[in-house]
Amino acid sequence: MKKLFLFIAILFAVSNLTAQIYDPVSFTTSVKEIGENKCTLIITAKIDKGWHIYSQNVPKGGPAPTGFSFPKSKNYKTAGSVTEPDGHEVDDPVFNMRIKYFADKAVFTQNIERKTAEAFTINASIFFMVCNDNSCLPPGAKDLKFTFKKSDVPVKAETAAIAKADETLTKKSSKKTITKQETKNDTTNSVTESEKDTPKIQKTELKEPSSQKADDSLWTLFFFSFLGGLAALFTPCVFPMIPMTVSFFTKQSKNKAIGIRNAALYGVFIIIIYVILGSLVTAIFGADALNALATNVVFNIVFFILLVIFAISFLGAFEIVLPSSWMTKVDQKSEVGGIIGIFFMALALALVSFSCTGPIVGTLLVQATSQAGMAPIIGMFGFSLAIALPFAVFAAFPGWMNSLPKSGGWLNSVKVVLGFLELALALKFLSNADLVLQLHLLEREVFIAIWIAIFSVLTLYLFGKIQLSHDTPVTHISVGRLSLGIVVFSFVIYMIPGLWGAPLQYISGFPPAKQYSESPNGFGNTTVTNNEKTALPEGAESGPNRIPTFHDYNEGLAYAKKVNKPVMIDFTGYACVNCRKMEERVWPDPKVLGVLNNDVVLISLYVDDKRPLPKSEQVVSKITGKVLKYTGQKWSELQILKYKTNAQPYYVLMDHNENDLNKPSAYNPDIETYYKWLQEGIANFKK
Repeated sequence: MKKLFLFIAILFAVSNLTAQIYDPVSFTTSVKEIGENKCTLIITAKIDKGWHIYSQNVPKGGPAPTGFSFPKSKNYKTAGSVTEPDGHEVDDPVFNMRIKYFADKAVFTQNIERKTAEAFTINASIFFMVCNDNSCLPPGAKDLKFTFKKSDVPVKAETAAIAKADETLTKKSSKKTITKQETKNDTTNSVTESEKDTPKIQKTELKEPSSQKADDSLWTLFFFSFLGGLAALFTPCVFPMIPMTVSFFTKQSKNKAIGIRNAALYGVFIIIIYVILGSLVTAIFGADALNALATNVVFNIVFFILLVIFAISFLGAFEIVLPSSWMTKVDQKSEVGGIIGIFFMALALALVSFSCTGPIVGTLLVQATSQAGMAPIIGMFGFSLAIALPFAVFAAFPGWMNSLPKSGGWLNSVKVVLGFLELALALKFLSNADLVLQLHLLEREVFIAIWIAIFSVLTLYLFGKIQLSHDTPVTHISVGRLSLGIVVFSFVIYMIPGLWGAPLQYISGFPPAKQYSESPNGFGNTTVTNNEKTALPEGAESGPNRIPTFHDYNEGLAYAKKVNKPVMIDFTGYACVNCRKMEERVWPDPKVLGVLNNDVVLISLYVDDKRPLPKSEQVVSKITGKVLKYTGQKWSELQILKYKTNAQPYYVLMDHNENDLNKPSAYNPDIETYYKWLQEGIANFKK
């Protein structure tokens, strides 16, 4: 389980590469002479508040231990091993073991014997992992430099005489100067994008990491990717291949066991091919670059166009096909026997079925790239797993194929339904671009109206009232098609009240927020009333759920001091789906809404705000070294530097001296937990 945890942790760590820009530990070195050509090398680690590094001795299966490397040299020899301070021993809930760590400051010492009076330098290194009580940065190394001046005290003759012998001994033992587990410095880290904060570390026991939802998006992506793979199975390009391929393996194999093995290999190769595709997307774009796509206007518009093209293809206007020469070459390779032949059979399936699977794969990759990190790989794994499973299952139980429905016009209907879904999804990316630019061209009512139109036409199609040119004539409607039509029609009816301000919690995060609409304060009331304007503090606006909201940090802080209330910083984004879910599912709760309206001063800082900063506020970023030109960049810089995270939403309760009142909160849709978090911070403010 520990190895599994470490493997999963590295996946999430890669998807949060921005965390690696932080450096919570700094090292200084010094040399102390203790007489008779003996010296002590002193390494002092200064550790930021809330972070810690581990001991040199960590049980097997734990985090990366601290280790030191001193190069062999004729100028000195080490005496004993590195001495470390007492530190704190805790029962770590993640690794399920007792671990020693050092916080705030740690002093390590290494005794050496000097073998020359000449000046020289020792270039050593330290390997370490730095963590707080719920996240870690990747293990790394830093150079340590110790400078020795020319000594007036001559080196003892016997020391010089045995220098050569010592050098020989050093050659044999030099590999042992590094801590035994130093090679584990590539062990995975456990960075949770939503919780790179700096809470206090208990000196007796580390707190169990709080249950956050930052990695839920990957599981959600996997689930929908798996559903996408199931949908791809029921397309004209893939479904007929199942009985043909399984029959080939069972008939061409010497016995049933070999047939099952070959079919299983076929499924595994399908997974490998699609996972490689996801890996290429990650490698080409880069995990860190993908993290910015959700708010990048150009990418969102490009994705919108791509999905519209995919949708039109599924609706039957044209087919997206790969060059026939590719399929010919792969088909020839598939005739080769053995494992190689099976691999090329799987590749042939991927190419032949591309006209059906391509739009689905493209949609999944588009969605995955907006989540960044390992998302494209996770998405392709879920998609390919759904496609691969039937081949292995039906090879093991060929009799089950008799229960499969026969191919027919219904397969094309599946493609058309997928086309409508892609068209609806495409609108979200266009909405993201509009939100970031604040153009107000695709406001909430317009978005919902278009979705109502799309799903209304889909309802008519499912009920057989509309047919496309390539459809098989519908003489009757199956029970399954009728049931799906009823579900879609119910969804249309559900969305209609949204045109008049209904919250539509089941699709929260997809349409723009309620305040981004033609009637932000309700149907027929397009402006804030005079009474409401009077009630708003100077500099504030009517925010989500009509909560008075500041968008300027300094103005909000000044007002909080004036009314003697704590500040709640809301790091958010116009294109942040989870931010909208919190605002539409958690904040409207009467208890939570009462607190946000009456007990705190809300400052919402949009990290994707593209409004240009005044020239006087355009400064050089301490992170990238580039000039900050936009308002959102300013708030993003503040969040990263102060709270060591760039995930949204991210909520901070602080006092008038800008000190945190409790541990910041990330996305957490549990209303009671969020309410208790608010109450805890307010109680600490009143102490």
